[in-house]
Amino acid sequence: MKRRDFIKTVGATGAVGATALATPALSQGIREINMVTAWPEKFPGLGTSAARLGERITRMSGGALKVNVHGRGKFVSSADLLKAVSNGKAAMYHGIEYYWQQHSRAFNFFASVPFGLTASEQQAWINFGGGQELWDDLGRSFGVKPFMVGNTGMQMGGWFNKQVDTMGDMQGLKVRMPGFGGVVLEKIGARRVSLPIGKIFPAMRAGDLDATEWFGPWLDMNFGLHKIARFYYYPGFHEPGTTLSSAINLKLWDSLSKEHQEIIKTAASAETGEVLAEFNAKNIDALDTLRRKHDLNLRRFSDELMNAIGSASGEVVQEVAAADELTGKIFRSFLNFRTKSITWSKVSDQAYWNSRLLPFSYAR
Repeated sequence: MKRRDFIKTVGATGAVGATALATPALSQGIREINMVTAWPEKFPGLGTSAARLGERITRMSGGALKVNVHGRGKFVSSADLLKAVSNGKAAMYHGIEYYWQQHSRAFNFFASVPFGLTASEQQAWINFGGGQELWDDLGRSFGVKPFMVGNTGMQMGGWFNKQVDTMGDMQGLKVRMPGFGGVVLEKIGARRVSLPIGKIFPAMRAGDLDATEWFGPWLDMNFGLHKIARFYYYPGFHEPGTTLSSAINLKLWDSLSKEHQEIIKTAASAETGEVLAEFNAKNIDALDTLRRKHDLNLRRFSDELMNAIGSASGEVVQEVAAADELTGKIFRSFLNFRTKSITWSKVSDQAYWNSRLLPFSYAR
């Protein structure tokens, strides 16, 4: 759907809906804000982050902004949370931007793209490299003000029910992988399958699905993916640093005081750091458990596959960049920051990681 058509569809109800949902208690000086999420309530790392963000905003505002957090499907039935916030059925959402790619594939750059930015690089681009301003431009065209509220860090390549070492192994392989990653694998011969998370288990057991990805060791183990596939591949080329996002109805945002706007920004920034720390810590422990207790077959994608995936990734991302003027502008900013970041990481993080593996390292 084109942005102008989207705005026509939701614009008629946007102002009334957002105001009605956000201000039922104005007489007591309280603004209630209904946040809808892409996650089940209390879902580890994701649902819990949304709840923590809502609590943080409420607490920091002294209760003047009361955020009510609703799990997936509890407040709005549609999975299109962007549309729900734009038209005022909800005031805020919590999710991942590539969930809205049917409206604009530019959203992917503010989530994660294959061979894109790591978590720290993504935060640097958004906060200090011009990314937030471009994200605001994109959000404005859909009637929302977006924020970065977390990052799940480097993901894994996925769970496979058989070894995939060559291009031949990838041909016809039925893979569930969202975002641009699935498009990339389709380009090199796999079959992209779209399935909600709840249907993965029966599909794998029935042979209707050969491989799937989720997030990383912590959430993958919690969901039990190690019970349906033995081969766990890395690296997660498709999502090297997946940003969690929240956005508030733009008319509602503009109606807030500067103090309340600053509270929401500060709460989002604090949650961003906490989410990444939590995922890194929990992934460390979960991978250790998977290797020691669950007969995990941990494998690296072969150079042959990585070269093919890398080439296909470049094609996919550049094709998307040609979609429209704003998407092209976002891509150029993203690519420029990525290029400069690679130069820096070669003499900083990457150089250190390589050195840490040398024999003189004091611990293993």
